[in-house]
Amino acid sequence: MTAYFVTGTDTDAGKTLVASGLLALARRHGLTALGLKPVASGCESTAEGLRNIDALTLQAQSTPTTPYVTINPYTYEPAIAPHLAARRAGEKPTLDALAAHVAEPLAEKRDLTLIEGAGGWRVPLNDDEDLAGLAVHLELPVILVVGLQLGCLNHARLSAEAIRADGLRLAGWVGNLIDPGLSFDEAADEACYRDNLATLERTLDAPCLGIVPRLAVDTPDARARAAADYLTLPTCEELR
Repeated sequence: MTAYFVTGTDTDAGKTLVASGLLALARRHGLTALGLKPVASGCESTAEGLRNIDALTLQAQSTPTTPYVTINPYTYEPAIAPHLAARRAGEKPTLDALAAHVAEPLAEKRDLTLIEGAGGWRVPLNDDEDLAGLAVHLELPVILVVGLQLGCLNHARLSAEAIRADGLRLAGWVGNLIDPGLSFDEAADEACYRDNLATLERTLDAPCLGIVPRLAVDTPDARARAAADYLTLPTCEELR
């Protein structure tokens, strides 16, 4: 069993797209897979309770099927920072509580387990702890999703430095093209894009697990399967 913590350079960098794509790719190779989203804000009220679209996307790509509460035990309705959403709900999630929640699914020892964070690496969990502390507590290698847009070089390098400063291994990174200004209609756009990727490859000092372009599909399941076409799994030696 191999587990990874998935973080991003910022909110909306594409963590769920990449995580669900990696899970879909694992399934394509006949591997068991599980995606966890321990804390999620921006949830919608349903007949079954609060549900988060990112957590539902991970659930859909997990095999064998896993109950929603296992994937996303802490759900908050406001689309704000998790610690602020929790405070409004009169709750205070802690690293110890999160670690206890993920202990059982991790014990299932699926071929690939991904724990997706919220926002970037330093997003607060409460007034005293960061969500990154869960990865530190579990000693998980980290996959960094880089939202490819203006400013991503700085964000990616700072995130990688913070991950390593916390004593964790950067197992790989994935670029996700989110800048609508990059159309590649001009040769200069293409050259700049390639130069940025070369800089990331040189400075992050970790394997690139793929570059995901803007996808011309809308549903979460279709996007996960489409993203899988542009991704590679972490090293085969680790997935056993």
